[in-house]
Parts: sequence; structure tokens; C-alpha cells
Amino acid sequence: MPTITPISELRNYGTVLEKVSEGSPVYLTRNGHGVYSIRDMNDEENFEKAEAMIRLMCELNAGIRSAEEEGWISEEDFRTHLHARRKEHSDI
Repeated sequence: MPTITPISELRNYGTVLEKVSEGSPVYLTRNGHGVYSIRDMNDEENFEKAEAMIRLMCELNAGIRSAEEEGWISEEDFRTHLHARRKEHSDI
């Protein structure tokens, strides 16, 4: 459960940091509006993994849409393309 705290409480930052735990971030407000959040590092890592997964899913969906619009390629053509790309990058 998140904790909402005025940013002015950072004067006693130790007290604010004690409220932070995994799954329970502290949201800092200024004039009643959210400005910052403080999260546990495990929550941050999970957030970054979720962002990466969303980006990957978006790219996969774009590939599927492209294949449906422009046509699919054969497995052999795909393998040839991958081998060519790998060779390009190994030459750099």
C-alpha cells in the first residue's frame, strides 16, 4: 500500500525512508500534487522488467502486423536473414 507524504517531510528523510518497503512506495507531494516517488530497489527492478516486456510485446505485435500485411517469409529465408545479420555484426 503506498504512503503519501508531503515533500516537506524530507527534512527528516530517515523517517520517510523507513516507510518505504517492497510493494509499498512513498509518494511525495508538493501543494497536494504528486511530484516524486521512492520505491524499494526490488520494485524498481520489477518495474524495469515489466517495461522491457511491454516493449518486446509491442515489437512482436508490430512484426505480426507487418507479416499479415506484407506476407510471411519462409523459415529458410528467415534463417538466411539472421545469419547475414550475425555476420554483419561480427565484422564490426
